[in-house]
Amino acid sequence: MYATAEGTARYEARFPAWRGNAFYRSVQNLSVSSLGIGTYLGKADDAIDSTYTDALIAAGQSGINVFDTAINYRNQRSERCIGAAMQQLQRDEIVICTKAGFLTPGAVPDSLKREEVVGGMHSMAPDFLEDQVDRSLTNLRVDTIDIFYLHNPETQLGFVDLPTLEQRLRSAFESCERMASRERIRWYGIATWEGLRKKGALDLAGLIRIANEVAGAEHRFRFAQLPFNLAMTEAFLGPQSLLESAAAMGVAIVASASLLQGRVLQQIPGALAERMPDLTPAQQAIQFTRSTPGISVALAGMSCIEHVRENLGIAGVSPMPADEYTRFYQ
Repeated sequence: MYATAEGTARYEARFPAWRGNAFYRSVQNLSVSSLGIGTYLGKADDAIDSTYTDALIAAGQSGINVFDTAINYRNQRSERCIGAAMQQLQRDEIVICTKAGFLTPGAVPDSLKREEVVGGMHSMAPDFLEDQVDRSLTNLRVDTIDIFYLHNPETQLGFVDLPTLEQRLRSAFESCERMASRERIRWYGIATWEGLRKKGALDLAGLIRIANEVAGAEHRFRFAQLPFNLAMTEAFLGPQSLLESAAAMGVAIVASASLLQGRVLQQIPGALAERMPDLTPAQQAIQFTRSTPGISVALAGMSCIEHVRENLGIAGVSPMPADEYTRFYQ
């Protein structure tokens, strides 16, 4: 089972007060919360596992239905926390996203060849990706991953040239399409840090071209994740922003690092704070990202129930109108 249109619509219907605030959005025919819970930070120990699992359960019961993780986050423990939380949540209501690419201790198959690894840390070899998905499915305790990301594929550019990377991406996309045809994943995409923000790295149009060549117009490359926050706004800037281009190509953008691990909380512009006097700095920062035209979901790390409760304070506040939002760049 996986997240379904019926399940996510049922989920949204349980929170009618937030509908008018555009807290839920339609992405690939799913109703998704515009705030998602991230699971990157924290020690790899039992105590953090416990608080993360509690936070995930609270999030799922309180209105957040996008869970984001990666096999390497906390050495597979974050995926396992989601797996534990999902025992108390309805599978078809929750959109589960994970990533693979970085080698994770205890999760590296013996079959992985040295020439398939760059820098001793990263691989996009098809057999490796399929192995990682199998491990993630076990950790998450689900039959299908809703969104599977190739994790920071731009890492490879430190070791191979762009044509080589594109060929490796083609092979990876072929693998993802095979996994999607077997319902091990629903959709796939890339989760990047610098890959879509810096020139000379990755080109979204080029990636879509590869996906079309691999699987035609019905390809499952439908998501891209990149950092977007008060300090990192590159995706919105330019004559035609990356966000506009992505929408035109049918790719949903998920924003990571909405709080930049708390660093943007000291950079809240006065005009933003004045417009949202009833919100905390963390809520203001999330609201800024969530209001950005073209961003479907803003992710924020939430490793305890208190983080969930605070961040959900934005659910009762409508996003800024587009013209008002644009004035922050003037």
